[in-house]
Amino acid sequence: MEITALIVTFNRKELLLQCLQALLSQTQQSSKILIIDNASTDGTIEILQEKGWLANANIQLIALKENTGGAGGFSAGMKYAFDGGADYVWMMDDDAIPHQTALEELMKFATPNHIYGSLAVNGEYTAWNTTLLKENKKVNFKCEIPKLAEVQSLPFLGFLTSKEIYQDIGLPDSKYFISADDTEYCIRAQKSGYKIFICGQSVIDHPKAEYQEYRFLGKKINYVSLPSWKRYYDTRNRIFIAKKYFGFRLYSQTLPSLIFRFFISLLNEKNKCQQMKAYFWGLYDGVFLNGGKLHEKRELI
Repeated sequence: MEITALIVTFNRKELLLQCLQALLSQTQQSSKILIIDNASTDGTIEILQEKGWLANANIQLIALKENTGGAGGFSAGMKYAFDGGADYVWMMDDDAIPHQTALEELMKFATPNHIYGSLAVNGEYTAWNTTLLKENKKVNFKCEIPKLAEVQSLPFLGFLTSKEIYQDIGLPDSKYFISADDTEYCIRAQKSGYKIFICGQSVIDHPKAEYQEYRFLGKKINYVSLPSWKRYYDTRNRIFIAKKYFGFRLYSQTLPSLIFRFFISLLNEKNKCQQMKAYFWGLYDGVFLNGGKLHEKRELI
């Protein structure tokens, strides 16, 4: 059984080195570590060469010619790994630090006909809001996660998928660039009959997303402060998903929630003009399905 650990990196060389060290310290080693470098400009490739990481036969680097975002990086890496013979791919960003037993604990439960994920934590808190389907509740503390639980979705952060699933539903959608590419992949998998499980004892350290909680139209909205270029992708990709999977919910939930977020941004964010542009272009490109890396063209910073 061949397991490829896949890291996507961009301009975070020191974090990448920590992630690599954590992967090499696993109690159950992956067959290969595949690094997808998204055209970094901070000397990432040079430091890997200087420190001798690339001399390790089990570490492979693919240097992309342009920054394709997390979505493009994970898509390229997954294709390369599975086409090269991997049975499983364990995916993560460069700021993930897997605990020593993370892969071992994950593989205790893994089967090729479902998706499994490590638990991302920041101290005693989960790094992301996690919805347990059986209990129908969101949990925020590490201690609330059982050894194995079915969940609504998982981020590409200790995300384990199989060759069988890849052959059935394909790759992450690179047109998302960043934001919600993992959400879309989970929805696609579920609609094809696959379940998604989190493994509570397979732990990864990761910064926690800071958010404010609001109630709007009877729904809970988690608002995250974002620079305008990230706000653009967050807005656009929410519309992509709603248009593809949820039909009328685009009008009854997604667009009203985006309008609500827009007004929160005007109240809370410093660069209000840039935020307004981000929502406008995110809405426009989402409706007209203009994908890929577009924030520079839209002059968002």
